[in-house]
Amino acid sequence: MDAFRAFENESLLSSHSAPASWDPFLRPLDSIQPWQFRLLAAIMLVVTSLSLAENLVVILVTFKFKQLRQPVNYIIVNLAVADFLVSLTGGTISFLTNLKGYFFMGYWACVLEGFAVTFFALWSLALLAFERCCVICRPLGAACSGGKQAALGIAFVWTFSFIWTIPPTTGWSSYTTSKIGTTCEPNWYSGAYADRTYIIAFFTTCFIVPLLVILVSYGKLLWKLRKVSEARGRLGTTRRPERQVTRMVVFMIIAFLTCWMPYATFSILVTAYPSIELDPCLAAIPAFFSKTATVYNPIIYVFMNKQ
Repeated sequence: MDAFRAFENESLLSSHSAPASWDPFLRPLDSIQPWQFRLLAAIMLVVTSLSLAENLVVILVTFKFKQLRQPVNYIIVNLAVADFLVSLTGGTISFLTNLKGYFFMGYWACVLEGFAVTFFALWSLALLAFERCCVICRPLGAACSGGKQAALGIAFVWTFSFIWTIPPTTGWSSYTTSKIGTTCEPNWYSGAYADRTYIIAFFTTCFIVPLLVILVSYGKLLWKLRKVSEARGRLGTTRRPERQVTRMVVFMIIAFLTCWMPYATFSILVTAYPSIELDPCLAAIPAFFSKTATVYNPIIYVFMNKQ
């Protein structure tokens, strides 16, 4: 067991530019002041609390009111469940480790947080975009807007997400502490072949491909709406609910990309240049900013869904 722990610590320390004597599982990074860790802990407390409360409300309200139990809302509730679980695990762990100043909870808590943070929901947004495209761009709407189709889509999202978040726990790449030592993430800093191939495959299948699905779906949807609008002079009242939900999903996507694009850009940068020297506080900003994504979606549900 000691040998295993030594191996893990060696792999963690070798992927950072911090001094070799620093162990993120034993003490805080000397260059970070205690008040900075407390500030990060306070931010994570607010973000995690808001996310848990908001997503729980979305889930409970949807189950309470029968008129909200529609296929498109199944997908939205699925996103709320995913955000709730991510905040419950990754958000809580991040709050506690920043409160302490280092990853005192051990290596497997690091793996759990890295797993939760990586398990983001861009494919859920891609599924929402595809469903909106099917509903509005007839005649495919009748074939892909039912409860069975929504359930199959949700099953695909969860299965696909697990497929790409489990490999770092089984040897293809790994989860490791960030430069600041209080958060965990995939091993962006390693130049090893296994780590680089995983990161390239992960970003291709879990970021680029779903983003393309979103862009193509909404490109086709907007083209269809413009075509109908030109033919009728304006959209009929039967199209208003579809337009409302579509607008809501577009805002969800914009908010999500606003939160995750800096983190994705940073991850690609350090993967391409693993020897790059970055200030630990600066390197931590994209990761903490991405954690706020779980707060914005429920707000968009409330203010943009008249149901």
